[in-house]
Order: sequence, then C-alpha cells, then structure tokens
Amino acid sequence: MSESPSARAIERTDDYYHVRFRDPDEFDAIRTPDWAEEPAGSVVEGSEVRTGHPEEGDDWVVQAVLVPTDGVQDDDEARERAEEIVEKIRS
Repeated sequence: MSESPSARAIERTDDYYHVRFRDPDEFDAIRTPDWAEEPAGSVVEGSEVRTGHPEEGDDWVVQAVLVPTDGVQDDDEARERAEEIVEKIRS
C-alpha cells in the first residue's frame, strides 16, 4: 500500500462509523480481508477494514475503515482511530 490516505468522509450508522478514505466507485472489487482483522481490532475491538482493487493496477488499497460506535466517543475519535488502523496496516 502506497501513501497514507486521509479520511475524506465519515458516516455514522447504528453500529459503525464508516470512515471513507477513497470513493468506492474507484474500484472494481471491495473486500473485507481476514488479515486486517487483527491490526484493526488491536486499535478498536470490532473494527473492520475494507480494501478495494482499483480498475487499473494490481495492489489492493484501503477504501474505508468501520469503527464500532460503542468503541469511540464521536466522529473525530473515529477518524483518529481509523487513521491509526491504516498506519498500522502500512507498517
């Protein structure tokens, strides 16, 4: 995964803050990989990482991070934790 993206949008649902780093329309496939469960959960238990495969290129990149609403206080903390998860995946 190349550069660290910045969170572009946050949407709250009943269960998760969806912290979007890239537009889902940029990808031909989006997955929630099992390998990302441990690094995401080590930051906020129950978090999920969605990766996307761009139409051009071979690499899968982070599209969004889902942070449980009961794991953070607000949008700002959800953004911070999501960015921390992305950094952990990159390292």
